[in-house]
Order: sequence, then C-alpha cells, then structure tokens
Amino acid sequence: MPVCPSGHASGSADYCDVCGDLMEGAPRAEFTDEGPRRPSAPSPSSPPSPSSPPSASRPGQAAPARGVCPRCGSPRSGRFCEVDGHDFEAGAAHTAALSSVQASRARDAGRAPGASGGEARGDVPAPRAGAPPEGTGTRCCWTALIRADRDYYNSVIALEGPDSTTLTFPPYCPERRVALTGGQVRIGRRSTSRAILPEIDLSTPPEDPGVSHLHAVLLAQPDGTWTLVDPGSTNGTTVNGGQEPIPVNVPLPVGDGDRIHVGAWTTITLSLGGDPP
Repeated sequence: MPVCPSGHASGSADYCDVCGDLMEGAPRAEFTDEGPRRPSAPSPSSPPSPSSPPSASRPGQAAPARGVCPRCGSPRSGRFCEVDGHDFEAGAAHTAALSSVQASRARDAGRAPGASGGEARGDVPAPRAGAPPEGTGTRCCWTALIRADRDYYNSVIALEGPDSTTLTFPPYCPERRVALTGGQVRIGRRSTSRAILPEIDLSTPPEDPGVSHLHAVLLAQPDGTWTLVDPGSTNGTTVNGGQEPIPVNVPLPVGDGDRIHVGAWTTITLSLGGDPP
C-alpha cells in the first residue's frame, strides 16, 4: 500500500486518503474554473500547447480586458471605458462613446449636454425679482424719478378737499432718482418711532403733507416687472393722471413710463433702462 510523505498508508496513489498530501511521483493537477484537472499526456504527433493563464475565460466567452483607464482610473471591461469613453486600443477618446457618456451625465445632472462647469443649467435660478432682462447690459435697470408735479397738484386743488386751502406748491423741489432693487420698494415718510424706513422716502424737505408713512409699495415679480399696492393710505394713490384712487390691497401691474401720484404734489415715474442714480 502506498505511503504518503507524512507516513500515512493511502489506498490512493495520487493523494493521501488521510491528510491529502500529494503522493510521491504523482503528477500535480492543474486548476481551472471548473476545478482541478489532471494534465493529459501530450500527443506524440503534435507539440504540447502552452498552458492557459489562471485568468483565462471559459470557452465561448470573450476574455476580459486588463488594465485601467489612464484618464479616470476605472477598470477596463472592453475596448472603451464605460465612464469617459476612452479607446484603449486606439489610445484616444472615441467620439461617439464620449458623447453618449456626456449626454447621460447631463441628463443625470439636469442640464443640457455640452454645458460646462459651475452650476447645472437645470439649477439656474429665475431672474432676480425686479431685475432687468438678462443680457441687456449693466446700464439697464429700473429706476424711479421723484418730482413735484404742478399738474398733479392742480388736480388735487381742483377737488377742493378739506385741506386744499392750506396746500402750497413748493417753490423749489429738486428731482431725484432712486434705483428699484430688492423684492419690495416702499413709498412713504420715515418714522423712526414706528420703524418705518421706506426706500422712497418723501419726508425730506420740502415734505409732502399728503403722503402717509406707509403710502404704497412696489412689489417685484419673478419676470422682472412690478406691481403697485396701496395698503390703505389716507389720501389714496392714483396712476397716470387718473382721478380715481387704485383699490386698496389690490395689486396693479405697472411698467416703464407709468406715473404714480401720491400726496399733494408728488409724482413718481418708473423707468426701465435709465441711468442708475
């Protein structure tokens, strides 16, 4: 009975039945994906074929490509890198594969293919409220021209209100221009005690006595336009020479060239594209 190198008596001549050691003189088996395979004797009529490496694929399957992509470091699984389209055989990015990958990434990121860097185009915000349309230049902006309007004053006096006899048109009231920025622009007279600090402050001399502390508000819209709201002023707000005050707390769209009349003589003219103050 054969004895293995460890001294065990074995009924098998290739591997020990006790410890599994290779018996002396027995051929060493090769291992494949299907398990151990004993080498077959070469045919005398044909030269022996070289042994396949352990990583050889099974019959009928393409051999897996080796290496990693030199551009992104991803493991190679074929001719083209699955991440950036690198052509391993030609040594350059395959245009069609690269375009496909870029399009897929663009869809995942929510932007159009070809957009580069920065925020995804899908993440681009809507125009800032009150801002001019994009691409119209730095000098294009919304402004308000504030002036003492003699015609508006005369229309107020013609109504013969209770205070009309005490109102006097100011002999000197220089025009001034205010930029319209932010989400809202308040029109009124400053009141520190009531914490009212309007963006268009009409409390500077000569002070219009008919203007409430919070007389009207311009509200910016997402498309870059404005609406006018009178929250309940004492003497009301009119537009473009009209005699009837606008309804309280009802937004009224206003735009370039519109005139807002408040108080006893103040007219505020909106302008798009004028010179900033």
